[in-house]
Amino acid sequence: MAEPTPRRNEPRLRPAPLLFEPAEASADPEHFFDLESIDDPRALLDRATELTQAFRVAADRAMEFQAIAAAQLADPRRFDRLTAADIAARAEWTEDYAKKMVEFGRGLMRGDDHSD
Repeated sequence: MAEPTPRRNEPRLRPAPLLFEPAEASADPEHFFDLESIDDPRALLDRATELTQAFRVAADRAMEFQAIAAAQLADPRRFDRLTAADIAARAEWTEDYAKKMVEFGRGLMRGDDHSD
């Protein structure tokens, strides 16, 4: 399970960098961040673990930005405010999930601590 994302007043751990792969490498279905070229299983485990952690952190951060955007789009002060159903359709979520993300985003914008 991924660790909670640090809040604004906590230092952020820096995961392994997620480098974009060249188009020709990503076209090869066997190629994945050059892992297939690592022969030493210890080194392979280390690098694969780094990537796993980096993807988890990236997913957590992206989800926080989704929540903030959803909250901003649902803000009743906006003249172009979207409903939870509109946000759900746009993000390919259920309407209930969109409502939860709006609330989560509002909490993030207020600076609420969501770590467990």
